[in-house]
Amino acid sequence: MEIAQVVGLAIVAVVLLLFIRPQRPEMAVLLSLVVGVAIFFMVVQRLEAVIDFLRDLAGRARVDSLFLNTILKIIGIAYIAEIGAQVCRDAQETAIAGKVELAGKLLILFLAMPIVMAILEAVLNII
Repeated sequence: MEIAQVVGLAIVAVVLLLFIRPQRPEMAVLLSLVVGVAIFFMVVQRLEAVIDFLRDLAGRARVDSLFLNTILKIIGIAYIAEIGAQVCRDAQETAIAGKVELAGKLLILFLAMPIVMAILEAVLNII
């Protein structure tokens, strides 16, 4: 049960953070970052299986690989921006966290434009 390992690591980290943060806030941020990276690597193998499944499904549905790759990039940007913003909030830097989220949203908008254009063209062809 991988979730038990993830939750166990998180609980141990939180308990340590409760003791470390008052005396050494910079070490608390570093510990939080290290635990976040460790959790990411614990689940990244499952992510590969999901991506392979989506590629196979897109191939069977004859969906252009450009669209699937773009959607995967968008999902990646959303997760990375969220993790970055959470790390900033852990460091009590909410203003920077907001900027990270804004940058993620703008990058997602930029990447989504070709998909939006393809959908609009399809709708216009139907009309």
